[in-house]
Formats: sequence, C-alpha cells, structure tokens
Amino acid sequence: MSLTFIPSGKVDIPELPFKDNINLKATETALIIVDMQNDFVKPEGSLQVDAAGETITNIQSLLRMARQSGTYVAYTQDTAYSDDKEFAIWPEHCLINSWGWEIIDELKPQGEELICRKNRYDGFYGTWLEHFLSYVWNVQNVIIVGTVSNICVLHTAASAALRWFNVVMPADGISALTDFDQALTLHQVSSLYAGQLVKTVKDIRLS
Repeated sequence: MSLTFIPSGKVDIPELPFKDNINLKATETALIIVDMQNDFVKPEGSLQVDAAGETITNIQSLLRMARQSGTYVAYTQDTAYSDDKEFAIWPEHCLINSWGWEIIDELKPQGEELICRKNRYDGFYGTWLEHFLSYVWNVQNVIIVGTVSNICVLHTAASAALRWFNVVMPADGISALTDFDQALTLHQVSSLYAGQLVKTVKDIRLS
C-alpha cells in the first residue's frame, strides 16, 4: 500500500474557527508587523504580493490602536546582501539599504518601536525579537500581521507559538500569493499552533 498522497483537483478547505471578537490587555500584548517592505508591497517591488496593498489600511488601523493603547510594536525587516543564498530560490529582493528593503511609508516605525532585521523567513531566527517579547516587555500575546502569509508570517507565528505566546491573527491583516496559501496559513495557525483568528482587525480590542 502506498503512503504517498498527491492531491489533484479541488481541495476542500476546513472550516476556520473565527472568533467574533478578541479582547487583549494592551500591556501584555505586542503587535508584530511582518515584512511590509517596498519589494513585497509596492507594484515596483521585485517580489510584490498583489494582495499586500489591500492590507495596508487594515494594518494602519490596528497600528493606530496599538500606539494609542500602549501596546508594544515590533517590525520584522527582511534583509539580504548581494550573495544571499535565498536568491537561488527567489529573485533578488530586500537588499540592505535599498528602496525595496525599506518598510513602506504608510507603516513607518516611530520612536522606540522595535525593528528586527532578519535573514530567513522566521522573525525569531537570529534576531532579538524573543529577547524583547519575553524578557523586556513580558508579553503574553502577539498579534501577527503582514506578508507573505504562508512564508514569513507563518514561520514567525510558528516560532511564537512554540515559545508559548498566544498568537492572534486577523485574516484581513495578512496577504498571500494565492487563496490556497492564505487558507493554509489560517488553518495552521488555528489548529497546529492553537492561535486565535478573527476575520478583521476591527474584531480585536486592546485595553
């Protein structure tokens, strides 16, 4: 008997357990904005995700609420050098100090908001993100938004969950290259990582 499964044709999407609303204590929560950089978001970017532009307004709304409530804010910033091994997989992107590497103007970090430069998909790998979340801020919850859903967003959510953070993810705050990738991300976060999903950023309350 073969144990190999090769999907063909239509794949049914499991029902996603969206919550009507989620209330979080601001001082125990961090908003993590993943890789909202010109190369991924803007039409001129080398690896643009079409749907990423549609999330800007939603993430802006959540970012305003975070700043007003005293929620911690962290950004991941994909950072590459000219000889990056990832360029064997992807086109050249996010070269350090280039326009494509910069976080988009609509979501520019302010003040002492944390920026974590990263070299791989995972926002925790080789960065100081865990140090601030666990040892400086002492947060329990992370709200994760950004792009690309099934790559850097999902790997960062996985690392957060493996460190026992409560992961919260609004579906309209993340973007993928395909509908399948978007659904896969939400399913993985809610099932494998026991994360909490909402359909829109408006369903999150910070107090």
